Amino acid sequence: MGAGELVRHADGTVEDPEHGYGSAVTASGRISIARAKTPVAPGLPFTTVQLTRLDEALTLSSRSTGLLFSVYLGDLGADTRDRAEELHAEIGAHSSESVLIAVSPGQRKVEIVTGAEAARRLPDRGCNLAVMAMVASFKEGDLTGGLVSALRMLADQAGTAPRR
Repeated sequence: MGAGELVRHADGTVEDPEHGYGSAVTASGRISIARAKTPVAPGLPFTTVQLTRLDEALTLSSRSTGLLFSVYLGDLGADTRDRAEELHAEIGAHSSESVLIAVSPGQRKVEIVTGAEAARRLPDRGCNLAVMAMVASFKEGDLTGGLVSALRMLADQAGTAPRR
C-alpha cells in the first residue's frame, strides 16, 4: 500500500492503517483525523466542598439570628418574583420567620423573599446590598461565594436572635 491509500472495509468504513480508524492521509500529505466527541453529562452545580460551605453558612445564619434561611437554585419561570414567593410560601408554618434566596442563573435573576417577622429585622436596603454582593460574585463565576457572602450579610443585618 502506498502513501495516501486507504483501507476499505466490507461495511464501507475507510481507515488509514498507519493512524487508525477515523483518520486519512490526504494527497497533500496532511493527516485528517476525525474523533468522536462524547458530551459531558451535566453535573451538580456544587462540589462537596462548596455544599459544605453553603450548609455551614445556612446553619450559622439561622442559628445566630433565629430566622430560617434557605436557598433555591433553578429556573424561576416568567414571573420570577411570584415564583419566589410561591416557593417561600411552601416553607409552611415557619414562613413568617423565613428568608428565601432564590437564584436563577440561566435567567440572571435573584430574588430575596422574607416572611412577616423576618421583614421586620431585614430592611429592603439590607436585602438589596446582599443581592449586589451576590451579583458581583456571580459575575466572577463564584456562585457559592456569592451565596455565602449574602447569607453572612443578611445574618449581620438581622442581628442576634431575640431572647424569649
